[in-house]
Formats: sequence, structure tokens, C-alpha cells
Amino acid sequence: MRALRGVAFAVAAYLAAIGIAHAQDATTLKKQMPGQWELSTTERSKTCVVTLKGDAAGQGFKLELEPACKTALPFTKDIVAWNVRGLDIVRLQDATGEAVIDFTEVEAGIFEGLRQGEGVYILQDLAAARSMAKSMDQMIGDWSMVRGNGQPVCGLTLTNTEAGPDNFQVFLKPKCDAAIAQFNPTQWRLERGQIILMSKAGEAWQFEADDNAQWRRVPDTADPLIMLRQ
Repeated sequence: MRALRGVAFAVAAYLAAIGIAHAQDATTLKKQMPGQWELSTTERSKTCVVTLKGDAAGQGFKLELEPACKTALPFTKDIVAWNVRGLDIVRLQDATGEAVIDFTEVEAGIFEGLRQGEGVYILQDLAAARSMAKSMDQMIGDWSMVRGNGQPVCGLTLTNTEAGPDNFQVFLKPKCDAAIAQFNPTQWRLERGQIILMSKAGEAWQFEADDNAQWRRVPDTADPLIMLRQ
């Protein structure tokens, strides 16, 4: 009997510890979130500045949306407050406390939310988002694709001409390597630190920046493909 009581006590203590940890995580998130954030489509073709506040407001906390939000992202017209739900969900909610969109953290300081029928939206620190925009501007222009031995295999131009939701046009130059010419990318975007090239057939190649300030296709291979800014 004493053994059973000991087990029961241990289980109760464990569950209590979990509850405290969860409460601490939610409390920490509530303290971290107040400030200026950018709400946007995945590649920032449509953006909106949201200021989250720590003041209570009805069933959540106060926020302010810049006037341009309702035009850029029409669903924001229903947002009147924010809150933290569960352990790690940041909710932008309507007057009844229902979710207009729920976000979860996918990287440090970057939250992702889905609206059915519309797509994925990103919530991230405003300063970081503007830094990313500057980085994206630096991507526009002429690039060269080379193999690991430095042999050029293709030239391409990344543009800022929109080519569908959150994507932009890319053009290959003549005399590309056969594999690249067959892939024939027509669109590109910058997503979570990767350059993504996409073909009309829906195929996608991802490139990540390495320590040598060049962009290497991932996953890596014995004969890597590298993008270099011209």
C-alpha cells in the first residue's frame, strides 16, 4: 500500500512539474511578444505592421494594426487582440476570442500560421523582417552557377518581377549545362534563409549560404552546384 502511495505521489509530482513548466513557457511567451512585428505572406509581397502590447483587453491583450493592414491583408480587419493559447500558440483573435489566425514558432523569433484556403503567413520581429528585405534586394541581379571545381555551368538572372503569389521571375542565360537547362527554373523566392528556384513542372531546388558567402545546393553532393553573385 505504501508503495502504491509512493508511486501515486511521484506521478502527481511529475504532472505538477509539467504543469508548472507549461505555465512558465506560456508566461515567458506573453512577456516576450510585446513589441513591433511584421505580419506577411511568406515572401513579404504583402506586409502589415502589428504592435503587440502587454495591456489586457477583453479576452486577450491589446494590439495596434497600421492603417495599411486591411488593404494588404483583408483578414486583419477582424483582429482586435492577441493572446497565448496552450503552450506555444500565439493567437491573433477577434472580439469573441476566436482565432483569426494562430501562429507557432518555427525558428527563433519567426512564427508561422495557416489560413485555410489562403495559405501560410509569417509573423516575425519587425527589425529582423526589414533586414531580411534588404537581404532579398541584394539577391536581385546576375548570378553564375558553378560546380565544386569552379567550372561555370550556367548563368541566370534573379528579378523582382512578381510571378505569382510570393514568387519572382528568374531567367536562364544561353548555353547552360543540360541538367540545368532541363530543370529550366522560371521562378524564385527567398524563404527561411534559402534561395529556392522553381520550374514550371513544380520541381524546386534549394540553395543555402555557406561560410564562403556562396550559395550551395542542398542536400549537398560529391559534385556540388554553387550559385555565385556576379
